[in-house]
Amino acid sequence: MEIEISSCEHLVYVSEIQQEMYDSAQRRGTGIAKRSIEYLSKKISEGNAVVATENGEWVGFCYIETWSHGKFVANSGLIVSPKFRNGGVATQIKHKVFQLSREKYPEAKVFGLTTGLAVMKINSDLGYKPVIYSELTQDEEFWNGCKNCVNYEILMKKERKNCLCTAMLFVPENIKNNEAVNNQSDHNKVNSVVNAQPEIKYNNEQESHLSV
Repeated sequence: MEIEISSCEHLVYVSEIQQEMYDSAQRRGTGIAKRSIEYLSKKISEGNAVVATENGEWVGFCYIETWSHGKFVANSGLIVSPKFRNGGVATQIKHKVFQLSREKYPEAKVFGLTTGLAVMKINSDLGYKPVIYSELTQDEEFWNGCKNCVNYEILMKKERKNCLCTAMLFVPENIKNNEAVNNQSDHNKVNSVVNAQPEIKYNNEQESHLSV
């Protein structure tokens, strides 16, 4: 199986991908917001998606969206062909698209909305944390994208404060802060070891000139 950053050669799969997105949402009774062929084709041709294939057959897909002038990035539309499910493909795709997001937008917060427990687990492993909806982008265009979701009425009744989806957020600053804390902790450990060494006392002047 190959998992690649998308290009124009992957446009042959766009109809199948869109149909499976729709069918999956219908089966679950919860929303993957419907995306048009044109929208998905643009993501694929611009290299803002990840496509998994095997022997010329479509296996899985996920794409990148940016919001609030690049301050937020969403990895959206994760879908795996029914034939290839339960084999860890979704995890591999999520890792690949997350890496792509971090490379293209290193300072952006990466977020997702999902009802799937498996996706929540993958997100958690990548460093996402559950958050309230107000922590996400407030870009109107993003929320308008939820209009095609079967749960849109619930979202609006709750004044966009919550819905059936769980919001999860990865904040790059948290990684930097954790690295700083870990580095300081390592520094303190070294100092503790050095300070714990017994003081060496020399018996005579000759010993005091020895170097190690």
